[in-house]
Amino acid sequence: MNKKNILLMGGSLNQTTMMHKVAQHLTQFNCFYTPFYADGLIQMAARHHLLDHTVLGGKHRSSTAAFLQDYHLPLDLYGQARKYDLVITGTDLILPKNITGSRLVLVQEGITEEEDLVYHLVRNLKLPLFLANTSATGLSDAYQRFCVASNGYKDLFIRKGVKAEKIVVTGIPNFDHLHQLTRNDFPQHGYVLAATTPLRESMRFDDRPAFIRNVVRLAAGRPIIFKLHPLENTQRAIREIRNIVTEAQIFTDADINPMIANCDVLVTQTSTVTFIGLALGKEVYSYRDLNQLRKLLPNQNGGKSAENIANVCRYMLDQPQPQKRPLVKKPGLALGSVQETSI
Repeated sequence: MNKKNILLMGGSLNQTTMMHKVAQHLTQFNCFYTPFYADGLIQMAARHHLLDHTVLGGKHRSSTAAFLQDYHLPLDLYGQARKYDLVITGTDLILPKNITGSRLVLVQEGITEEEDLVYHLVRNLKLPLFLANTSATGLSDAYQRFCVASNGYKDLFIRKGVKAEKIVVTGIPNFDHLHQLTRNDFPQHGYVLAATTPLRESMRFDDRPAFIRNVVRLAAGRPIIFKLHPLENTQRAIREIRNIVTEAQIFTDADINPMIANCDVLVTQTSTVTFIGLALGKEVYSYRDLNQLRKLLPNQNGGKSAENIANVCRYMLDQPQPQKRPLVKKPGLALGSVQETSI
């Protein structure tokens, strides 16, 4: 009997490592990987580096490519080489045409953004979901199962209109065993850690000087570490910090997880790492409502989320293939797939 084929779609490095963890529990199937991709004008814009602030390009794509190559994972760029029995993805904001006839399992990546004006415009005017970023996660209804972080998130997605019968509370890899982060070799302790978000790079407002001044106020003389998001304009971010506080340490590419584990205070903007600080009992400050985030906190199941998601995938592989739904063409977004030959 031929093995069934599974395509795992990367995106951010977080999404890609999640996919890899799930695939480690699906070794009885043929698992192939691809960096995230799109169709038509969107893919063309990504190819010309106009979407480098998204999972379609820039540091997200290069980090995913490096991970796939380092682990020697089998590639099928754009899922073109074979027919797939199942596709696993970390986002449904953009869905390439060639996966619409396959069983689809959506896995929540992390924190979702708040329902702002753009979100309501997208919902009410039926605009493309990607315009609302992660606040619109799950609204495509193009998947058969949606694996989410917690019961709190299940309730949130149902309130947004996601079908309850499609949601499975599995927990999410990378955020389901956070207490293990306390065992680390990061040498420093007793500092205030500020984790930034690339708001401006994704065309959103950010009063960064006010954020930095608030970090200094909260530190009250304690050491300060800034961890910049990989997608940020690094030179600008460092210059803004140095204009206000000269003695702070600034990290760009280091792993933030042990930094959070060893800090006294965590200050974030809208980052998923806020969950890490809350789970570890840190003193946390954020742009987000912390009481709400505590309700949404990913399940801490000792690292079982990937196995839970794999079990959902096995169940779906025993179900009939869905009928391929006709795509509604949106003006200017369907010019055919753009072909590329390398990551």
